[in-house]
Amino acid sequence: MKRIAIQGIKGSYHDMAAHHFFNNEEIELICCSTFEELFNTVKNDSTVLGMAAIENTIAGSLLHNYELLCESGLTIIGEQKLRISHSLLCLPEDNIEDIKEINSHPVALMQCRDFLSSHPHIKIVETEDTAGAAENIRKMQLRGHAAICSKFAAPLYGMKILEEGIETNKHNFTRFLLVCQPQRANLLRDIRLTNKASLVFTLPHEEGSLSQVLSILSFYKLNLTKIQSLPLVGKEWQYMFYIDLSFDDYTRYSQSIDAITPLTQELKILGEYQNGKQTV
Repeated sequence: MKRIAIQGIKGSYHDMAAHHFFNNEEIELICCSTFEELFNTVKNDSTVLGMAAIENTIAGSLLHNYELLCESGLTIIGEQKLRISHSLLCLPEDNIEDIKEINSHPVALMQCRDFLSSHPHIKIVETEDTAGAAENIRKMQLRGHAAICSKFAAPLYGMKILEEGIETNKHNFTRFLLVCQPQRANLLRDIRLTNKASLVFTLPHEEGSLSQVLSILSFYKLNLTKIQSLPLVGKEWQYMFYIDLSFDDYTRYSQSIDAITPLTQELKILGEYQNGKQTV
């Protein structure tokens, strides 16, 4: 049985991502209230894997999670792209006209902006977790309250689904990373299926330093699927660059890493893994 640390509780999107990744496998969830707790749990227990969101097609990158990943020393061994569809849940006794307050994670609230603006009389309150909002309403028997979360949380917490698919953009996906302690990576991934890598590096504060790196990656016919910069604290106008690469030839990818290493500073491979499946 796999032990998976997630941010949130059962019925959360992290829960769904973990079950989709380990389809038809039995897993044990370790529910964490924060991403800091998630990364620390995996870092301190070699038997635990972690499933953490890293970016959303609407809300963008979770920048703090990039920092936590880099600081933790953990390795990416997989990814899952999950279609995010939000529903409005309430106690069985309530109906839509009874709802006076809606609770959810701020990202979920942002993704349902059009729905919320059509109900201007309803108070909006941010919470730490989507499914956690539903659990709290049920536990506290909060009449007139509703939660925005996955419809799959409804049977778990005895809630009623008032409306489904209330997200503004139906092309709403979140990318999750599966991480583990570095020494376990080769035991949990199949190198023959590896076709994607995540790197982080800094560059000399010189003109053209980034373009040189990108030119080499292009020469080796690697597909740059993502680039994200984060400022270096205490070093004005200098940045760390996080990039994702996809490739169909592992040897050519390895050669490209050797080629760019002299041009970078503090280059680190955050993970080599298989391009993740996307749920629809």
